[in-house]
This record gives sequence, structure tokens and C-alpha cells, in this order.
Amino acid sequence: MGGSNEIDFAARLKKFEGQPAATAGVGKDLVNEPMIRHWCEAMGDTHPAYTGPDAIAPPTMLQAWTMGGLSGHGDGTGRASGYDELFEVLDGAGFTSVVATDCEQEYVRDLRPGDRVTYDAVIETVSERKTTKLGTGHFVTTRMDVHANGELAGTHRFRILKYAPAHGSSGSSGSAARGQRAGAGPGQEPVRALRPRPVVNRDNAGFWAGVAEHRLLLQRCGDCAEPRFPWLPGCHACGSARWDTFEASGRGTVYSYVVMHHPPFPAFDPPYAVGLIELVEGVRIVSNVVGVAPDEVRIGMAVRLEFLRVEAELELPVFRAEVA
Repeated sequence: MGGSNEIDFAARLKKFEGQPAATAGVGKDLVNEPMIRHWCEAMGDTHPAYTGPDAIAPPTMLQAWTMGGLSGHGDGTGRASGYDELFEVLDGAGFTSVVATDCEQEYVRDLRPGDRVTYDAVIETVSERKTTKLGTGHFVTTRMDVHANGELAGTHRFRILKYAPAHGSSGSSGSAARGQRAGAGPGQEPVRALRPRPVVNRDNAGFWAGVAEHRLLLQRCGDCAEPRFPWLPGCHACGSARWDTFEASGRGTVYSYVVMHHPPFPAFDPPYAVGLIELVEGVRIVSNVVGVAPDEVRIGMAVRLEFLRVEAELELPVFRAEVA
């Protein structure tokens, strides 16, 4: 696509900006204590603000109250037709793959048990054509305004990339789905498709620097000594911005896990187990559980850290099951 055709296509995409992505949505449940408790337990967040008679919901749960779950909403408040039409246009132009890139939340007021959550969402921006390591495509940003009892509680922006995979690979093609580059001829060594790269920013760059040295670094508050993971700019226990790091032993247990079954996708070969690992240092980390068949992973299973080279330029921390 080039020249005037590209300009015309960009203008066509711009017309979707401002169109609704969801309208008059209603949360399936009131803000409630059990969901707050489950969230805090999963995140390891013991802040006292989330318990007791004056409890509030963790602000990062903002989007959780709008989700329809596996059964969806079923009340006409799901994704609006404009969103589907935008995807049809992008799919028709060859941008058939999708990956979530980032989200941004703004909090206006606390959510408390008993609040009724409603929401509206709009297609905020569709970018010009961008070239990334994954491929060429367009970033689509939606903005959801979340209300509690009719009052604005916060805003959730969610951005995806709709793209044509690099090297001509496709998430739905046979060879690409096995993690190989489409078009490799007889006698040629197949080239594995690149995995999506971790997002490295100023808040977590030190963690990834540690991974490069085969060290799993955790943060520790400089005031209350509370350990934390993932890396954050401030302490969730006392709010202090002072911190240092220490190296985890790598020992832990499986706190929870899921076994992923999905259609084959470049660089991923299901089924595989993803565990929430509770380290002996008292924090939890999400990573793959290896060394046993996915259906043999169990809660409480002892695991030990190792570093897995998945590509020439990418190593990731994973946890190997310690079995007799």
C-alpha cells in the first residue's frame, strides 16, 4: 500500500475516531467485598484500606467491574458495531494479527462496596501506519469512562496493535503457527517467528538488566523493608519512594496456575503451564512452569528458578518443577 492509496486508507481509518466502542454498559455485579478480597489475595496486596467497614476497592480494579466474564454481557452493551467495522477494514487490508500493547488508567474517586458501575467506551485514536518488530500496522486506542452511581470514577485507555506480521508470517497459517517463517523452501532452515518482547521502561529496566545477568532482582522498601514484585516506583505498604534491590534465591512454590490451550501462534506451542509462583521471599511472580507435563502441575509444587533462552537475543526467567 503506498502513495494516494495509503493516504485514502489512513483517512478512512480516521473516520472511526470518536465512534462508540461500547454504550451504556452496566457492570454485572455491584462492587463487592469478595471480589476485592480475591483480587488482593492474588496480588499479595495487604493494604488495610481494602478491608473493614470503610473498605475501598483497589484503584487498579477499575476495569474489573466492567468485564462480562466468559458469558459476556448479553444485554446489548458489549462492543459496538463501529469497533467491529474498524476490525473488518483492518483485516481486509491484511492487518489480521492483534497484540495488546499498553493501558493507562486515571482515578477520580474511590469505588466502594455497593457501588453500581456503568461505562461507555469510544474509539479514541487510530494511528498512522507504524512499523514495529512484530510487523506493520495501526495502533487503536479505546477510552472507557467508568462511572459509579452516575459519578465519574475513572478512565481506562487500552491500546492494541492490529498488524501484518513481519516476514509474511501469519498467526493463522500452518507453518507460521508452528513458530516458523512462511516461505522457507525445501532444504532451508525454518526461522522461528519472534516472540512478543517484554515492555521495558524506566520502572522495570533494572529487573531486565538482572535477568540478562541471570539474577532475579526484587525491590525492597528503603523505609519499611517490605519486599515487592513487580517493580514499582513506590512502596504499596507505606508509600515510600525509597528502595533498593536484592537477589531472590529462586526457590518457591506454585500458588496458582493455568494451562493454556489455544490455536497455535507464532513462537508459542500450546499447551503450556503458566504459574503464579510464590517465592520464599514473600512475593509472587507470573512465569512458565517447566520440567513436567502441563497437566501435572499442582498447587504447592516446589519449583526453582532457571533462565530459558527462547531466542538468540531473549532469555526469560522460568520455574522448573522439583519432582522426585
